[in-house]
Amino acid sequence: MMIRQVGESTISIVVSIILFLFNGIKYVVSLPAKFVVYIKEFLADTDSVLKESLIALSICAVGDLCAGIILGNMEFFLKTYPGLMVIIPGAIGMRGNIFGSFGSRLSTHLHIGTLSPEFKRSDILDENITASLILTMVLSVLLAVIAKIICIIFNFESISLYDFVMISFIAGLFSTIIMLPITMFISLKSFEGGWDPDNITTPFIAAVGDFFTLPAIILSVMTVNLIGFHPMVKMILFVVIIIITLASLISGYTADNDVRHIVRQSTPVLFFCSILGTVAGGILNNSISTLLNNQTLLTLVPLFSGESGGLVSILGARLSSGLHSGLIDPVLRPKKHTMENFIAIVTLAIVMYPLIGFLAESSTLAFGNIGVGFPQSLSISLLAGMILILIMLLVVFYISTISYRRGLDPDNIVIPLSTSLTDSISTLILIVVSLGILNMF
Repeated sequence: MMIRQVGESTISIVVSIILFLFNGIKYVVSLPAKFVVYIKEFLADTDSVLKESLIALSICAVGDLCAGIILGNMEFFLKTYPGLMVIIPGAIGMRGNIFGSFGSRLSTHLHIGTLSPEFKRSDILDENITASLILTMVLSVLLAVIAKIICIIFNFESISLYDFVMISFIAGLFSTIIMLPITMFISLKSFEGGWDPDNITTPFIAAVGDFFTLPAIILSVMTVNLIGFHPMVKMILFVVIIIITLASLISGYTADNDVRHIVRQSTPVLFFCSILGTVAGGILNNSISTLLNNQTLLTLVPLFSGESGGLVSILGARLSSGLHSGLIDPVLRPKKHTMENFIAIVTLAIVMYPLIGFLAESSTLAFGNIGVGFPQSLSISLLAGMILILIMLLVVFYISTISYRRGLDPDNIVIPLSTSLTDSISTLILIVVSLGILNMF
């Protein structure tokens, strides 16, 4: 009896093990098919996102490359005007922050039907244009002051506060003249043409901002030298700029329309973003000798920052529109729609980061400078980019969700804050990864 029971138990265990192994093998064998089905479903759901964003980011890479080439050949200005590097990342980021938010707000209004894609005057456009002008003037002055403070704290040799303020303010005005109509054109015409502005507006705006900010800074430096031939003239111009800026800020805070809402929510965020931008500039300024000795890295800085900001802003704009339209629930755990956006951004990152590494090295060699080598350039860009993007996915998600839960408009918060965090973090990660990889070879 006992032997029979033992035998039956043994057979039962053996059968159970065989069934377990069979089911396990069956599950493993079915994984490729399930993976293929998942990929097909993912591509079906995100085809337009990947297609439109990839086209936008590729075009933007050209604009960022132009900015990188300009920066890579700004050695004279960087040496003649010490401390200028401190303000460059903040100025580039500020343009993307202000007009990226402008484009995101227009995109949201287009999605929910409160704005027509026709290129004509409306209260929404007028209020957004006014708010963007006010924010540009205020943040240009604040950026200059913060840059000078950073130089003093870290004992960097630098130009005077008067020069910082005038260069930043004039460059901001030059850029705004170009950025306002371009932002409106991209947002309205892309929507009218059946494209989703969330996928293309912010990266295009960031690239345009990157491209025009550096020439605007060079032009403003030349303008300041031209009109600042006497210290008294500089003093008068400085006072006029401060008065105009304060008057604009007061009018924005006391306006009786949406300008007040935009300025009040955006100013503190953009002020914090300016601090982050100048910190990034401080990091670059501290590594100026390494950058000047490696033209590829100097060229890669705007490319890497611009493409990273584009990826992050696409995610921020999509999450913001999803929250406004109800596609995304304001919960602190990413769900299906959010995860699809995460995977789309990672997919785009895997494609774009090696590409910009290749472009940086190619342009360096094309101008007759010594590069770091294609393997090193591609490795630096891809490794630094993937580290950065994996961090920023969660950062953007929680900024979007928390701001929406607290009654704030993510369009005014997410893009400026997340792209400024991206600028400062990307600069640090890029420098650290670059030094690590270059020391290995």
